[in-house]
Amino acid sequence: MATSNSDKSSRDTEVDAGKEAVLAAYNNLLEATEHFKEAARAAGLDLRQEAGEQLVKGRQKAVAVGQEASNYVHEKPLQALGLAFVAGLLFAQVFGRK
Repeated sequence: MATSNSDKSSRDTEVDAGKEAVLAAYNNLLEATEHFKEAARAAGLDLRQEAGEQLVKGRQKAVAVGQEASNYVHEKPLQALGLAFVAGLLFAQVFGRK
């Protein structure tokens, strides 16, 4: 009976140690999950901020190109009309029905 009690006691100790190890691993997993969520949020904010900056730059460039085109049309109206005509012909040839 003494061996039986010592075997049971050692098994209980092993089971308790196993439970503690599983609990510690689970806690580490939860902590790692929180770290990954935080990193993903930070990365998403960085990407969102960068996309916003690129959008502002793109808008500024579009306004500048539009202003240049407007100036060109006002300075050289016949050439602008000729370019529009040629562009329309090319567009019709490329995308027209055959």
